[in-house]
Amino acid sequence: MKTTAVAEHEDKSQRAVQSVEVGGRLLLALAESDSDLGLKELAARAGMSPSRAHPYLVSYSRLGLVEQDAATGRYELGPAALQIGLACLRRLDPLRAAEPVLRELQADTGHTVALAVWGNFGPTVVRLIEARQPLHVAMRVGTVLSVWDTATGRAFAAALAADRLAEGIAGPLGDLAASEALRDRAAELEQARDELTRHGTVRSLGRPIPGVNSFSAPVFDQDGAPALVITATDHQDRLASAWSGHSARAVREAAARISTRLGGFAPTSA
Repeated sequence: MKTTAVAEHEDKSQRAVQSVEVGGRLLLALAESDSDLGLKELAARAGMSPSRAHPYLVSYSRLGLVEQDAATGRYELGPAALQIGLACLRRLDPLRAAEPVLRELQADTGHTVALAVWGNFGPTVVRLIEARQPLHVAMRVGTVLSVWDTATGRAFAAALAADRLAEGIAGPLGDLAASEALRDRAAELEQARDELTRHGTVRSLGRPIPGVNSFSAPVFDQDGAPALVITATDHQDRLASAWSGHSARAVREAAARISTRLGGFAPTSA
């Protein structure tokens, strides 16, 4: 049984300032909006009355966290909010941000899970957590994966801008070879992009290894580019092929969580 002193210490460590949490909803509402907001709409999105919201906005304006257009009276995030956001991005390590989500995904699904970056030679594995049950797949940290024959590669191909994809495929082969490769693979590229648009993931069933399925989803950065791809792979008996399956959904949600942590967003078109 906890002593009174210990209980009081824990209560104090969890003590919060309610007014900060209430006012913070205004900042979050502005951050989630695509444009500036009038007082009434901003207050409504934050779940409070305009009269209650106004004093918070006055204080935030003095701090530079919000600014008000003198002509329209509408509110937008201010320069201090931008400074905070940029400082967060400068200090953010994508791999470190992804690590706990990767571990949770593996614990939840039991599959082998991997993180890959788009390296000099294509999709390159930078983090790998093995499946609970043995899976004999030749994939290790440092492995360069096929762009077209793996879910990881197809996820990058689906999410990368066309010029960056062509540049990555070219490598030492030159621009002509890259153009020919993209032309020859146009149907496959379109299918991968369609999968990503419709399902938020891409999949590979029985390829490149027969009997092994994989689902992959890109993690987007603040520029809308794929910073990472997260992949779950396992034997087909343990990893169902359905788009609506738990594993496919878990991969999609894991990628979305990491994207949010990176301040990223998925572009509206590839």
